[in-house]
Amino acid sequence: MTRRLSVAAPEDDNAHLASLGHKAELHRNFSPLAMLGLAFAILNSWTALAASLSLALPSGGPTSVIWGLVTAGVCNLCLAASLAEFLSAYPTAGGQYHWVAVISWKPWVPLLSWITGWINVSGWIALVASGGLLGSQLVVGAISFYNPIYEPQRWHQFLIYIGYNLVAFIVNAFMNSALPYVTKAAFTWSITGFALISITVLACASPTYTSGDFVYRKFINETGWPDGIAWLLGLLQAGLGLTGFDAVAHMIEVRCSYPKRKHGYAETIIQEIPNPSIEGPRIMIACVGIGVFTGFTLLTCLLFVAGDIDSVIKSSAGPLLAIFFNATNSMAGSICLLMYASDNIPRNPTNESLSFPLLCLIFATTSIMTTSSRMTFAFARDGGLPFSRFFARVHGRLGLPLNALILTTALVVLFGCIFLGSSSAFNAIISASVVALGISYAIPPAINCIRGRKMLPPRPFVLPAPVGWFANMLGIAYVIVTTVLFIFPPELPVTGSNMNYCIVAFFIILVISVVQWFVDGRRNYKGPQVELVGDPISNEAGVEYMDESMNGLGEMEGEAVSEIDGDGRAAESKA
Repeated sequence: MTRRLSVAAPEDDNAHLASLGHKAELHRNFSPLAMLGLAFAILNSWTALAASLSLALPSGGPTSVIWGLVTAGVCNLCLAASLAEFLSAYPTAGGQYHWVAVISWKPWVPLLSWITGWINVSGWIALVASGGLLGSQLVVGAISFYNPIYEPQRWHQFLIYIGYNLVAFIVNAFMNSALPYVTKAAFTWSITGFALISITVLACASPTYTSGDFVYRKFINETGWPDGIAWLLGLLQAGLGLTGFDAVAHMIEVRCSYPKRKHGYAETIIQEIPNPSIEGPRIMIACVGIGVFTGFTLLTCLLFVAGDIDSVIKSSAGPLLAIFFNATNSMAGSICLLMYASDNIPRNPTNESLSFPLLCLIFATTSIMTTSSRMTFAFARDGGLPFSRFFARVHGRLGLPLNALILTTALVVLFGCIFLGSSSAFNAIISASVVALGISYAIPPAINCIRGRKMLPPRPFVLPAPVGWFANMLGIAYVIVTTVLFIFPPELPVTGSNMNYCIVAFFIILVISVVQWFVDGRRNYKGPQVELVGDPISNEAGVEYMDESMNGLGEMEGEAVSEIDGDGRAAESKA
């Protein structure tokens, strides 16, 4: 039996819920600009790319930094455009695992949705860890820069990492209503900081620049891998700077009230931004495009003022701070630029206190943790996690999924234990986030391609058939290649200390998810409990519940269903 409920307009949804005897559990906070700010703050592309130069400089050098970004940029734009079609058709917080359930073959819906959900949740938790990782690394580098006799220990960075994540948790838990205003300001300051840093380093280094041949053609390989493999491994830097664009989907709507099946009640969709089917795809693609443009420009500027590249690569303070010093020839000026680059918040240029980076570096981690907790909440709401009822609860007073937030923070802290055992923790954590999120991006378009790109209903954002096929296939190929490469150790010979523990993290997640599937998921998980039907353009959609299982689009028993052609138009109707 199928149950349906119209999606309430933003101004009417609270009254609609009240008429059903329920109340809205989460608050609508984000305008399109605030959502763009959140998405771009999570990607934080130019900052992430600058802070992770140590990934690409030894593994391809400037050619990997510049042309690796172009390569990853094109491929990630293809992935973003592919997912934008799904977001336009189904603007739901579940994102990828929901879309997979809608388009998959009926017998495979629960399993494929389960796999996608676990991969996506894991990727976002790893991405939270990468935010604290970048911040703690920059602070340890700054301390080493000012105090040459300081010998950083792994546990030093681990404690700083924990501190960042605890502060991010506190901000998310108790300042939730202020986050949209912060994201708007962060977007503005990010673009401003990008311009100021680019101009400053070029002006200070003038007229002593490295050559264009060095910036665009210099190849360096200090990894021990063959040159081709080394260059491809350097793509990890660009992959980090451009991943996380699915944040738009996970924050674009929230599902309110629990369904009480025995009484026939259903949920209502409340959109976080107006016209999500139109605005969502625009934001998703725009944040990647802005990231590629700002990243390419800033990285080009940094390489033109880099100076001696060997000393930059080997600097104990990190490549970014070393380049700032080579450009400005000033320790104070370098630290001030590092403060701005670290989190795009304005500050007095004469203030050299490390308390500013400590407070400001938290912003990116806070934004990522916001989305990660919402993704965890959505998957728990659909019964995909152990103790799902507990993690799907919304705190009555705070108006946010506090239990999911606590789970995210606890797992991030545990994930950081890699610091204590591996000298390649940086690569392991970054690899885990990029690989997991990349796989979750590729699964929906892969299934849609296998089924002839006919599984999406009419929608505002539609890729022309040839463009759609090209974008889907290129994005999928990119994910396949990088998934294999990014679990490689960053250098040879491999030891127990420098191996890439990303594969260990994935194995642990695989074991837990498989055990949970056989213990509970196989019997109880039927896929997402909400199904949008109707016209996504007018938002006159419905919410559909399947008592027995989630059916793929075009396989709903007893319903007249339109077969959709590759351009998103209804081809014909059949019972």
